[in-house]
Amino acid sequence: MQDQYRHWDTVQTRWGDNDIYGHVNNVVYYAFMDTVINTWLIANGLDIHGGEHIGLCVESHCNYHAPMAFPETVTAGLRIGHLGRSSVRYEVGFYRDEELIADGHFVHVFVDRDQRKPAAIPDGLRAAMEGIKA
Repeated sequence: MQDQYRHWDTVQTRWGDNDIYGHVNNVVYYAFMDTVINTWLIANGLDIHGGEHIGLCVESHCNYHAPMAFPETVTAGLRIGHLGRSSVRYEVGFYRDEELIADGHFVHVFVDRDQRKPAAIPDGLRAAMEGIKA
């Protein structure tokens, strides 16, 4: 399964990520996915501060396979599962060595920043997305 991901990053858990049960709380996994995705988007040309287009999350999901806790560094794989005209489905898998800890997805719809109407994914960003498509 690891060989299906096209981009890799690391995620460092933080002290405040653990909940009362001693493991990373489920909502933190969504923040990790969001960070992996947006770090990649920024590195590939998305101007989050003043660009004409932004991606809005319209769907997210996470499957939990094993607990994660502080202090721990895990590897995050990222790929594009579907690429439409204005929408994209990012798929993320979190691994501890070869063990899949969690996997999930986010769906972004790209919109015009001011009008909030669907807009085509910018060409440069689309080309980068094609490069990590599953």
